[in-house]
Amino acid sequence: MTLTANWSYPTAIKFGAGRIAELPAACAQAGITRPLLVTDKGLAGLPVTAGALDILEAAGLGRAMFSEVDPNPNEINLAAGVAAYQAGGHDGVIAFGGGSGLDLGKMVAFMAGQTRPIWDYEDIGDWWTRANADAIAPIIAVPTTAGTGSEVGRASVITNSVTHAKKIIFHPKVLPTVVICDPELTVGMPKFITAGTGLDAFAHCVEAFSSPHYHPMSQGIALEGMRLVIDYLPRAYADGTDIEARAQMMSAAAMGATAFQKGLGAIHAMSHPVGAYFNTHHGTTNAVCMPAVLDLNADVIRDRFDRATGYLGLKGGYDGFRAFVQDFNDSLGIPRGLRDLGVTETAIPDLVAGALTDPSCGGNPVPLTETNLTALFKAAF
Repeated sequence: MTLTANWSYPTAIKFGAGRIAELPAACAQAGITRPLLVTDKGLAGLPVTAGALDILEAAGLGRAMFSEVDPNPNEINLAAGVAAYQAGGHDGVIAFGGGSGLDLGKMVAFMAGQTRPIWDYEDIGDWWTRANADAIAPIIAVPTTAGTGSEVGRASVITNSVTHAKKIIFHPKVLPTVVICDPELTVGMPKFITAGTGLDAFAHCVEAFSSPHYHPMSQGIALEGMRLVIDYLPRAYADGTDIEARAQMMSAAAMGATAFQKGLGAIHAMSHPVGAYFNTHHGTTNAVCMPAVLDLNADVIRDRFDRATGYLGLKGGYDGFRAFVQDFNDSLGIPRGLRDLGVTETAIPDLVAGALTDPSCGGNPVPLTETNLTALFKAAF
C-alpha cells in the first residue's frame, strides 16, 4: 500500500512522505504570501525546521520564524508571537511542530486581529462568537510529532501563567486551511517523545470510544485509531526510521483528534492541571493516568470494550484491554505513577480543583466529583 493521499476530512490534508515540499503550494491555496512559521524552542535549531524555512525562502515566501514557545504554551508566549506577527507584516501562520507549536501558532493567527483578552474566547457556551471572524488569519499546520492531532482541531490549549490553569480556546476558523502530514518529519523524534505522543493519540481514541455521547462516526474512527496505535507504535518506538509505522501513527494522531469531537474524559481532566502545575509532558501524563481512569469507568465501558477487543487483536474483553494498557505503558518506558513525573501528593487538592473545572469532565462515562477525582489522583500517584 502506498501511504500517500489527499483527504478533506475534517480539512484539506496532504498526507505522505516528502510532501513538505508542497508547502509553497499550500501557502498559495490558503492565500498566504508572507507566512510566519511558529514552532517551539526545541525545534527551532533542528534541520527539520531549517528545511521547511529553506523551502519557503526558495519560493520567495521569506524565512520568518517565531520560536519562543514553551512546552505548555501560555499567554506570555502568545503576546510575543502576536507582536512578531504584526511587526513582520505577516498575512498567515504556518503552525509547525508538536502540540505546543501547533497550538500557539493557531492562536497567533487567531489573536493577531482581535481586541479582547484571550481568556474571553474560552470554550464556554457561545463565547467564540465574541471574536471577529474576519480578522482570523489563515493557518497551515505541519505536525512533526504523531500524537496531539492539533493540526485537525478547531481549538488550542493555552496555560494561564498566573493561575496555572489550562484553558481551551475555540473558534471554528482556527481549523487550519491546509495540513501537511509528512511522516518523514517525525523520523528524528527520540524514543520518549515517540512514546509520549503516540500514547496521547491512544488516549484520545480510548476516551472518545468511552464517551457516553452519541457520535457513531467518531466511535468508528476512535476504534480504528486504537488499532493503529496498538499495531504501529511499538514499531515506531523500536525503529524511528520505519516510515510505514511513522505514517500510520501520524494517521492515528489525526484520527484521535477528529474522534474526540465525541468527548474526552477524566484522563484529560487530570492531565491538564498536572501539566499546568508541574510542566509535565501531556501525552506521558495521559498514559500514567489511563489505568486508574479505566478502573473508575469499568462498569460503564465494559460491554463496548468486550466487543472491541477482537478487532484490536486482544483477548479477554475489557479485562484483557485493561491489562494490555499497563503492559503497553511498561513496554514504552512510561512511569507507573505521577510521583515519577515530579508531582507532589500535597498538590492533589489543587489538581482536583483544576480537574473539576476542565471541560473534559463532561465526557467521562462516570460523572466526576471531588470525591472520585481525589481517589483517581491518589490511585495514579
